[in-house]
This record gives sequence, C-alpha cells and structure tokens, in this order.
Amino acid sequence: MTNQAEISEETAEAGNALLSGLRRVLMAGVGAVALTQEQIEDFVGKLVERGEIADGDARKLVGDVIERRKRMLQDGGKRAEESMDRRIEGLLTRMNIPTKSEIETLSEKISVLSRKVDELKDWDGQ
Repeated sequence: MTNQAEISEETAEAGNALLSGLRRVLMAGVGAVALTQEQIEDFVGKLVERGEIADGDARKLVGDVIERRKRMLQDGGKRAEESMDRRIEGLLTRMNIPTKSEIETLSEKISVLSRKVDELKDWDGQ
C-alpha cells in the first residue's frame, strides 16, 4: 500500500512539474510569437491526447496563456498609442502649432479676461 501512495505522489509531482514547465515554455513562446487561440488549443489538445497533461489542467493552461496574451497585446497597444502621442506632440511643437490643451488653456484665459472687462465696464458705468 505504501508503494502505491508513494507512486501516486511521485506521479502527481511529475505532472505538476511538467505542467509548470509547459506553462513557462508557452508563456515564453507567447512573447516571441503571437500564437492564435486556435493554435494554442490545438497544441494543448495534442498534449492531452498523448496523456501528457490532464484535461482540466489543459483548460487552465489554455486560459492562462490566452489571458497573458491579451494583457501583452493591451500593453503593447497602450505603449504604441503613447509613443504615437509623443511623436505627434513633438511634430506639432516643431511646426509651432499649438496643442489642444494649449488652445483650451488660452480659451479659459480669454474667458476670464472677458469677464473682468465686463465687470470693469459695469463698474465704470455706475
């Protein structure tokens, strides 16, 4: 009986080590190559068919990889947008064209000055 328990523990540990290793390999691969969800599912499905990982572990692995891929794509999109904004602002500055925020600031100042002029007109008229 003890041998069966030891074998079960060793098998579980080996499975966890394999799953952990596969997760690291796939996560690294996602960084290097943008895999489609279908490709990820096919790859993990083959591992399940060969009995290398359990079905439940496979679903969790696919979910983890896809979630990480989404985060990477979102982060990349944000970085690209920020980079584009910086480039456009630099171009506008070189061309001496005011930005939207500069125009808004000037508009606010003009409004304040207009109110003050109106107040002065009313004060002089009294």
